Amino acid sequence: MDALTLTLLLTGLLLIAALAAYAWHLWRRVWANQRAQQHAQQERQQRIGGDLNILASSLLDEQLPLIEGAIRIKVLLDNYDSTLSNDSRCQVFHVLFEATANVPTHAAWKVLDKAERRRFEKHFNELELQHKAAARIAARWLLDEGLKRPLTNT
Repeated sequence: MDALTLTLLLTGLLLIAALAAYAWHLWRRVWANQRAQQHAQQERQQRIGGDLNILASSLLDEQLPLIEGAIRIKVLLDNYDSTLSNDSRCQVFHVLFEATANVPTHAAWKVLDKAERRRFEKHFNELELQHKAAARIAARWLLDEGLKRPLTNT
């Protein structure tokens, strides 16, 4: 083996070793990022689960208006666990969310005339009368069972 061949062989081996070391470094960064993302997702799920507990308890204690509570619970459930959100025992939250989807919020609510606001408020009262018991049962189920189940999609 002449000197040129040996030099090229050693250079090639050094290049392969350097690339392998760099690839290992990149994979370690990927694994660290995956662990960080999993940790952040777990913290997010715990935070949302805690928020759902508070909302369901507040709804049961009547510290939160039924319509507002149902809307907030539905949105958080969708972000927490879609399987739990779509459970038949949580359907009342979806029903109330959809029944109020056309109601203006925030600044748009403030600019409504009084007659329009009263019409929406009457609709809220009708929805509350119709769905209060089911919403309370669903909130109780969430607290007692639903939020204690393992998550199915995170």
